[in-house]
Amino acid sequence: MKKILLIATGGTIASHAGAQGLIPEIAAEGLLKCVPEVFEICQPHAIQIYNIDSTNVTPQHWIRLATTIREHYDEYDGFVVCHGTDTMSYTAAMLSYMVQHSPKPIVLTGSQQPIDKEDTDGRINLRDSFLYAASDNASDVVIVFQGKIIAGTRAKKVRTKSFNAFTSVDFPNLGVIRDGKIIQYIVTPKQEKPEFFLELNDRVALLTLTPGMSAEILNAYFQYCDAVVVSGYGTGGIPEGEYYGFYDVIESWERKGKTLVVTTQVQ
Repeated sequence: MKKILLIATGGTIASHAGAQGLIPEIAAEGLLKCVPEVFEICQPHAIQIYNIDSTNVTPQHWIRLATTIREHYDEYDGFVVCHGTDTMSYTAAMLSYMVQHSPKPIVLTGSQQPIDKEDTDGRINLRDSFLYAASDNASDVVIVFQGKIIAGTRAKKVRTKSFNAFTSVDFPNLGVIRDGKIIQYIVTPKQEKPEFFLELNDRVALLTLTPGMSAEILNAYFQYCDAVVVSGYGTGGIPEGEYYGFYDVIESWERKGKTLVVTTQVQ
């Protein structure tokens, strides 16, 4: 049987309801106890690297997560990361670049309801994640949620309450899991070994344009950041003319060596 490491980071799946809302309190071993059937799928082990609401995730948490995977990479055949849903897509995308070409699967999952609630989606999501992590075709960073297998760079949270919380943007699901069976649509050729990148520049920001926005806001972003991603209109349009003045700001900071990346607001 394959050895799979559960890396717990908190999130709704590990929470109890308190006076101030959901509080991550269930430890990694407690999560495993909620899904005893995974012991028939693989040899699971569990560690806790932090226990936070995912809205509090920082680049330092990403570095710690990627470092943990690197430290244990040779010991295990795959990894399951329990994570809050609010920033899970950010973490999945970041891990996809921090751990590139991984022949072993790194599966992120979580839930919309705490795992110890009767009507939770947490138990099936966690079980499916272990099932996929132990499969022969699995590799790279993915999200497994509500029966969908989504590439780590393509996931987006689109629903706040529904169990069907995530979708794959501009790319098909890699597969689905139904009744305990994996139906794989896309199989990525496996590389011999992964590449780890454990340094991040946190002086990067996203600015979403809105009609009437002053170019001084972009100027302020560049004063703090080394790079700014501007989410523009349509295929990446940025307004021009005397009212706006964005292009003067962009050219000024380009001469100083700053980076501008333009994307679209259109999903």
